[in-house]
Formats: sequence, structure tokens, C-alpha cells
Amino acid sequence: MNIKQYFVSIFKGFYSLIKGMEVTGKELVTPKVTEQYPENRATHHVPERFRATLQFIYDDEGRHKCIACRSCERNCPNQTISITTRMVDLPNGKKKQKLDKYIYDLGSCTFCDLCVLSCPTHAIEFSNDFEQAVFTRDKLVKQLNYLPEKDDEPAPAPKPAAAPAAAPKAAVEKPATPAAAVPVEKPAEKPVEDKPAQATDAPKQEPTDNQQQQ
Repeated sequence: MNIKQYFVSIFKGFYSLIKGMEVTGKELVTPKVTEQYPENRATHHVPERFRATLQFIYDDEGRHKCIACRSCERNCPNQTISITTRMVDLPNGKKKQKLDKYIYDLGSCTFCDLCVLSCPTHAIEFSNDFEQAVFTRDKLVKQLNYLPEKDDEPAPAPKPAAAPAAAPKAAVEKPATPAAAVPVEKPAEKPVEDKPAQATDAPKQEPTDNQQQQ
């Protein structure tokens, strides 16, 4: 390196330093635009499509649409989602798989949105609640189905226990009830035929005193 190249390199270094100081000087006198968080929390605007954390979509009655198909768990590149299921009995005697726990690790999530796009029932979504700072990593692991489960189909009623056989009771003889009197039809009376009156013997006369003397 000759003397000319040496002074050229010094000049370039000095020039880059001036350019850097120029940017720093401009920012030094520029009005501050820093948002006063958290004082402006009530008026702070967060974009609607901002992905902050995964959550379940609950309806007004506290029910979700997750069918425990594990589609989101298979499509997650970081294995952020872990699903456990349980079998329940239906009224018709069959069994059905239902969601038991939906575990989501916010610390390893890349917010790629593949889980939301692959869900067939649209049961999950990303919220824009960016206030997720915690002091320990364990608190970043969340259970999304935090509400108690509500069964849409009633559980089958338990079969009643067989009642013990009762001792046979002695038969109580009841007095025979008299049979109802059956009216007997009387035979029709034959009409009496008028017979001619027979001659009766004349009454015997007692003998008089003259006849007794004779």
C-alpha cells in the first residue's frame, strides 16, 4: 500500500463517520413519536390481523367446535400443539372420541397460522392480544379448552339394579261373593176353561117330630 491509498482509506473512514453522525443528529432533534405504553392502553390500536396467541372460539353457551381430529397438531412445524382425547359412551351404546386437553406452547410458536388454516371446523384462531409477557416459561404453556365441557348428547341412563325377590305372601282366602240372582221366568199360566156346573145333591132334610113318633 502506497501513501496515496493510505490517505484515501482514512478519508473514506472519516466520511462514513460523518454520514453516521448525520443520521444520529437528525434523530436527536426529531420530535419523539414513541407511544406512551401502557398509559395509552385504552386508545392503543393493534392491527386486527396481528397474530399474538392461539385461542379457542367459544359460542355464547360456552361450547367450542373442536372435534379432536388432530389436524392442527400434525400440521404444526414446531410441535407446539399437543392434544389428548377420551372416549365417551353415547345413548345408542356406541363410543365417540372427544377432546380432553388442548395444550398450546406459546414459547415455541412461530405464528405461521397453519393450524388455523388446516382446522376443518374453524375451532381456533389467532387473537391480537399482544400482552403475553411472563416471568417464567412454564406460564407460556396454556390449555385452550379452559371452560368445562358441555355434552351435547345426554349420557345413557344407568340400568336399574335388579330388585331382590320378595318372599311369597300366603294367599288369603276371600269369602266367595254370592252370585247375583238370575231372574227365573215363570211359565205362562194356561187359561182356565169354563166347565159346566155339575148337579149337586139336594140337602137332606131332618125328620120332623111327627115323623119320629110314627
